[in-house]
Amino acid sequence: MKHSARIQSAIDLLARIEAGRIPMDNTIRDFMGARRFIGSKDRTAIVERIYRIARCRARLGWWIAQAGAEDFSRTRIITDLVLNDGAKLEDVAGLFDGDRHAPELLEPSEEKLIAFLSGKTIDDAAMPDAVRCECPDWAEEKLRVLFGDEFEKNLRGMIEPAPLDLRVNTVKGTVDEAMASLAKDGIRTKKSAYSPVGLRTSGKPYMSESKAFRSGLVEIQDEGSQLIAWVSGAKPGMRVLDFCAGGGGKTLALAAMMQNKGNIVATDNDTRRLEKGKPRYRKAGVHNVEARSLEEEQNRKWLRRQKGAMDVVLVDAPCSSSGTWRRNPDLRWKWYGPSLEEIIALQAEILERVADKVKPGGRLVYATCSLFSEENEKQVEGFLSRHPEYTVLPLQSIWEGVGDAPCDGDFLRLTPEKHATDGFFAAVLQRNA
Repeated sequence: MKHSARIQSAIDLLARIEAGRIPMDNTIRDFMGARRFIGSKDRTAIVERIYRIARCRARLGWWIAQAGAEDFSRTRIITDLVLNDGAKLEDVAGLFDGDRHAPELLEPSEEKLIAFLSGKTIDDAAMPDAVRCECPDWAEEKLRVLFGDEFEKNLRGMIEPAPLDLRVNTVKGTVDEAMASLAKDGIRTKKSAYSPVGLRTSGKPYMSESKAFRSGLVEIQDEGSQLIAWVSGAKPGMRVLDFCAGGGGKTLALAAMMQNKGNIVATDNDTRRLEKGKPRYRKAGVHNVEARSLEEEQNRKWLRRQKGAMDVVLVDAPCSSSGTWRRNPDLRWKWYGPSLEEIIALQAEILERVADKVKPGGRLVYATCSLFSEENEKQVEGFLSRHPEYTVLPLQSIWEGVGDAPCDGDFLRLTPEKHATDGFFAAVLQRNA
């Protein structure tokens, strides 16, 4: 595929993303699935450009507005070519040549835009802070309160692409064995800063080609997500409820912590997501997980009978996913599904639903991949005010990871800038009666 054809495909894909009502990664999957003729290298180049444009959306839009140009997919691609690739007018014109599979010839207004942008870079001192940090208007006040003087530093840390982290499945082997296996396949890794079973890869390896991944020795999982399971304190022989289990990422981590001993019940309201976990459990050699869809009445009845039955209940709650912006940059600008207010209400409802399932002395772990205090500390404060039988277990007192605990306060609060993980929050609560 010629470079010009890649650019036209990127224009078409970006237009579909902008017009769509589903997450960007789903649109990309559907778009590429309908175009099997696009080779793997071409797909990679197209998708990387789309993600880069999504990470620069506010800044690209600012430059387009400064130029007085119309902001749509073709204009964004042109602006990206000039500001991020350093393309000159003749370079862009060579791509927009009107040939088959190439973009149509440049309009005079587009040539004027290129002339205006020539010699400039994506960042500019005249940009408002929020634009330079790619912070949406609706979230700016919340994040300024959260980060204070480090607002810009933290938001800039969420622009860069996320690294690829792996969790070693200790049901099948050790961290050192996983590193050695990956090295044989040319995948370089280093041990994670906080997770005792985590590895961080170098570059952009194709994990599907590695024996360690195919055999279930390693799973792709952000280090922060690994720590959510780790602070649960799940041990062999325990009964554990993973209440919002989804596709089973944290369920697998819990199973490995428990050495395949005891019982994990994975529940979710979405049967399709829950079903996706089953082949993952088999691949990982996990056999202490029982999946129960709460779409079925018999499983809802079962849940009601589990009062005081669980050593650990993990609630990986539905949330705004604001902590994952570096992986899902479109979430800054598009809201899919329930409003933030509706999500906060749902989180409180879920906590009420599981509060009586923990046995005295057991743990309730409430976690989100959100940055917002309304979904995190304030949600926990509200729960504790309604449930005096619960108290907070400070992170420092329960930390069993590598080195010192990553946070000073009572809760696990991770950010891309400080911890090089996605943004995560977790509160560990103990039921005392």
